[in-house]
Amino acid sequence: MCQIFAGQPTENYEPERRSIRLSGYSTSIQLEKLFWSILEQAAASEGVPLPKLISTLHDEVIERHGEARNFTSMLRCCAMIYMDRSMAESGIRLTVPSGAPEEVPAAAE
Repeated sequence: MCQIFAGQPTENYEPERRSIRLSGYSTSIQLEKLFWSILEQAAASEGVPLPKLISTLHDEVIERHGEARNFTSMLRCCAMIYMDRSMAESGIRLTVPSGAPEEVPAAAE
């Protein structure tokens, strides 16, 4: 099992910092390259550029919760939810903790 995790290319978990505009302010977000890749796929599936997806997510979090505490962690969770939804379409289901968004489809039985 360690080869699956420890043997992955180091590029997957190298941090990458990207500049983005959130709520009218320029900032930067640092995520591992693998998460950037998944978020790019999510943006493409929504038909929007990645900066637009991230900005929309930020605005929605502010609207819903009043603040965007630990936004980078929220983006990582968004990437995992996107992967879960993608895998569910193939009949594969990740374990998603209770409280996950209702939009996440149930696995085909």
